[in-house]
Amino acid sequence: MINLLYNTIVPKITVVMPCYNREDTLEETLESIAAQSLDDFEVVAVDDGSTDGTASILSRWQAKDPRFRFLPVPHAGIIPALNAGLAAARADLIARMDADDRMYPTRLEKQVAYLEAHPGVALVSSHVAGFPAGKLRQGFQHYINWLNSLEAHEDICREIFVESPLCHPTVVFRKQLVLDLGGYQERGWPEDYDLWLRMAAAGCRFAKLPEVLLDWREHPDRLTRIDSRYSLENFIRAKAHYLTIGPLANRDAVFIWGAGMHGRRLSKHLLRAGVPLKAFVDIDPKKIGRT
Repeated sequence: MINLLYNTIVPKITVVMPCYNREDTLEETLESIAAQSLDDFEVVAVDDGSTDGTASILSRWQAKDPRFRFLPVPHAGIIPALNAGLAAARADLIARMDADDRMYPTRLEKQVAYLEAHPGVALVSSHVAGFPAGKLRQGFQHYINWLNSLEAHEDICREIFVESPLCHPTVVFRKQLVLDLGGYQERGWPEDYDLWLRMAAAGCRFAKLPEVLLDWREHPDRLTRIDSRYSLENFIRAKAHYLTIGPLANRDAVFIWGAGMHGRRLSKHLLRAGVPLKAFVDIDPKKIGRT
């Protein structure tokens, strides 16, 4: 009876969490969600055809707490799993979560309150901390420091073509807006970065709370390390695509500042798209005058 009654009530927020073979970290993640100060939530845990004990853990949590919904799907990857989670979500607000991270107890309360108080904001993120301590790669920590330095909408949009300015499992966004933009899409590059770029192009406003509300786990089998969609080349492809249809559209002449590896790789994709590149700008005497 309790489960039936709960399923007729629309929660304030849905946590969408794709899972694949995460029996080693899943309990800790679920405990962090259960400990939220805001209890008016649901979790849609999409099991992407796991072959370990992930499904058993999710089934047990669903049985003991009706807020946790277990959605098994055939293994198809993170993008279909994310879209399945969006389709099953009942709330108007969506919190992203990964099955190996930890959210802080006030995360949902503070992000829901922010979006309720700022109806013109489409997405709110937060600062993030890496863990386990002592095992963070220097590049990962450098990226976290950069992420945490970007809080205002203007800062996020200014830096969006540098690197992804939002940590995916920290965000809460308005579901219908993302659905209207086509949800998560498979383009051969990072699905979260693609969504941020589409949202920015559509004029959506971003915000980031200036406090850490998520522990982001560093480990060697993170999707960003083992999936080719997250390679440097595919990040550059994403940038080139959205630069071409956005800031560089209908330009008479385009100059690239920096003739290093990144600039040259970007130029290759821009030229293929018909962007009128005229020259590179650089102060390195070894590069000046070279083609």
